Amino acid sequence: MSTPQVSTRVPDPRSVDAAIESRFSARAFLPTPVPRTMLEDILRVASRSPSGTNTQPWTVYVLQGASRDALVEKVCTAHDALRADPSLAEMYREEYDYYPQAWISPYIDRRRENGWSLYGLLGIGKADKDKMHLQQQRNFRFFDAPVGLMFTIDKRMGRGSLVDVGMFIQSIMLAARARGLHTCPQAAWNGFGRIIVPHIGAGEHELLVCGMSLGYADEAAVVNTLHTPREPVSQFTHWLE
Repeated sequence: MSTPQVSTRVPDPRSVDAAIESRFSARAFLPTPVPRTMLEDILRVASRSPSGTNTQPWTVYVLQGASRDALVEKVCTAHDALRADPSLAEMYREEYDYYPQAWISPYIDRRRENGWSLYGLLGIGKADKDKMHLQQQRNFRFFDAPVGLMFTIDKRMGRGSLVDVGMFIQSIMLAARARGLHTCPQAAWNGFGRIIVPHIGAGEHELLVCGMSLGYADEAAVVNTLHTPREPVSQFTHWLE
C-alpha cells in the first residue's frame, strides 16, 4: 500500500524551493534527447495537479523528431509570411486574449523591462527589426529544445479550466527541474492555432492554451543568464487580521 498523502513528509523542503526558484524561461537548449520514460514520469507527477472538482481538463501533445521539425517549418514559414504581409494578421489571431487589449501600469512597465532586458543582453537595438524578427522566431524553433509540448483544453469548459491547466503546466516545469531539465512556457504559439491544432491532431472542440520548450538548457548561452526580477512580498500581499 502506498504511503497516504496526508501523512507524507517532504524530507528536504529546500529541494522544493530550489525547483521553484531555479525555474526560468530558458531560451537556448542543447540537442540532448530526453528519454520518453522521463517525460512520462514528469507527466505522471504533474497529473496530481489540482483542478476544479477533479475535472483534469488538460490534454498534452508531445512533439519530438519529425513531428516537431515539421511544425517548426510550418509555423516559421507562416511567421515570415506574416512579416512580409501584415494583412495576414487576421488569419493568425489567438482564440483567447492572453494579454490585454490595452496595457496599463505597472504591467506594461514590467513587460517593457523584460523585453528590453532580453534584447539588450543579445545586443538587439530598437531599430534592429530583422534581428527582432529572428529572435521572436526562436520561439517557433522551440529554442532548439528537442521536446515541444502543446496544451489544450475543451472549449466547452469554463474559464476556470485555464486556472487548472496553468497549475498543471507549473507542475510539469517543477518536475522537469527536479530531473535536471529546463523549460520555457510559450504563449507565442497561440496565434498560429489554425496551423498547430490540425498538425497535432487536436479536435475542433480543443482550445490551444500555449506551448512549451523542454530539454537540457545550454549553460554557455548568454541568453540563459537573463534573471527577471520579482516584486517583493510586501508589494502584492495584503494582511488581514
